[in-house]
Amino acid sequence: MTTQSRSPSGYAAWRLIAEELRREIVGGTRAPGAKLPAEGELAERFGVHRNTVRQAMAALAAEHLVVARRGSGTFVAEHTVLVHRIGARTRFSDSLGSRGGAGRRLLASVVEPAPPAEVAERLALGDGAALRLETASSIDGLPTSRGTHWFAADRVPGLAERFGLDGSITAALRAVGVDDYVRAATTVSARHATAAEAADLELAAGSVVLVTRSLDTLMDGTPLQLGITRFVAARVELDIGHADLELDGPA
Repeated sequence: MTTQSRSPSGYAAWRLIAEELRREIVGGTRAPGAKLPAEGELAERFGVHRNTVRQAMAALAAEHLVVARRGSGTFVAEHTVLVHRIGARTRFSDSLGSRGGAGRRLLASVVEPAPPAEVAERLALGDGAALRLETASSIDGLPTSRGTHWFAADRVPGLAERFGLDGSITAALRAVGVDDYVRAATTVSARHATAAEAADLELAAGSVVLVTRSLDTLMDGTPLQLGITRFVAARVELDIGHADLELDGPA
């Protein structure tokens, strides 16, 4: 058998192995409690050294997707994937529902007098300042997402304080006079977490995050929020809805 530590593209082989096994676990091919093949079998399957397999398994263990039992092998850990539905009236608090241990907290709030050009343009700020909120969500103590939320500072006075109390963007917006809003646009991509994101989300190097970039507007079309959220791919599944079928639904 020819073994390798990097793929032909130069990509670390252990990351490729971790991604493949992660897909099998999150996709349900390998159910919680199932025993994974031995290191030697995985090394043979992927054409790598056992040390490379160990790196991949360590990454999955750091994401709480597998657990090693001394003398027995490595097993798929019990885990719950949060399904977050993205539609015209996306509300992350709805996706969290009444799950035990689910929560969202404010990490920082900053008023930026000169926000990035993209923020100023998409929120139609002109020369106005932007409010930036940094948030984090978790379920049962495991981080699920890290969000950056931009607003026109003069449109949402007191929003940061309300979010700190409520732990919900929607509830905080209602408290400052924004009763309803809709999702105007969403893009979704996947990439490896940066070092800072890995630290915030308690991930091993090479872990994958799903990144959404979204624009919410008031009912008259006025830009309200530009959001960038990084979801842990192993813990969150994004379900993209169809806005044209939802606008008549409840707020």
